[in-house]
Formats: sequence, structure tokens, C-alpha cells
Amino acid sequence: MKNIAISEDHLFRKVYAKGQKIFCRHIAVYVLTDYRASRLARENPLKTKLNRVGLTVTKKLGKAVVRTRTRRILRAAYQQLEKENNIKKGFLVVIVARDAATTAKTQDIYRDLLYAFKKLGLIIREADEIK
Repeated sequence: MKNIAISEDHLFRKVYAKGQKIFCRHIAVYVLTDYRASRLARENPLKTKLNRVGLTVTKKLGKAVVRTRTRRILRAAYQQLEKENNIKKGFLVVIVARDAATTAKTQDIYRDLLYAFKKLGLIIREADEIK
């Protein structure tokens, strides 16, 4: 299923100010509980909670071609992370590209995302599901 994007500026500011954060080599990840998640779950055809994801790539990183490529790689790495791991739902997730992200491959970003999500406690292990 396609991810729901964060498009409102006030949500980005709220996640930056109040959310948990992890800084990696290629990216920075900010996470905050989404209080609208249950309302969005009712609107969702599958009736499940979803993470709302926002990507930030600033003009400092390069021209439009570089920023678009970086955004595409961030999106692909997040989709791979969701497909291969059991991630907790109902959060606002903002992924910020850093300077090293412009030359990074999808697997580099994926490793950073995996590390960040483990540190933030957003990956559900098999033992946790049984409880």
C-alpha cells in the first residue's frame, strides 16, 4: 500500500520539536506518535494503522536532479524496510537527507534506516509479537 505523506508544515515542525531523533551518516530520522492514526485507520480500506512519512531534502544538497534522486532513494529504502521488517504503525516519521545521502546507494540508506528504527524501538521482533 502506498505511504501517506506528511504535507502540512505544522506537522513537520511538531515532529522536529517534540519527536525522538536519531542521526546517522546519511540521514536523520525524527519520530512522533500520530494522534490521528486511529481516525486514518478507520478511513483506510484495510482498517489498519499506517505511518505517515515525510522526506526532507534541502537545496544545500544540490540542484533539482540531485534532490529528486535522493528523495527517490529515501523512498525506496523506506519501502524496502517496511517490506522486510515488521514496523510499528501509527507514527509520524520524518527522514532528513544529510550531505552524504547524495552519493549513497539505496542499501546504504536502508542500513541507516534499519539502525535508526531499531534504536527508536519501532521494529517489532518475533518474540514481542507472541506476547
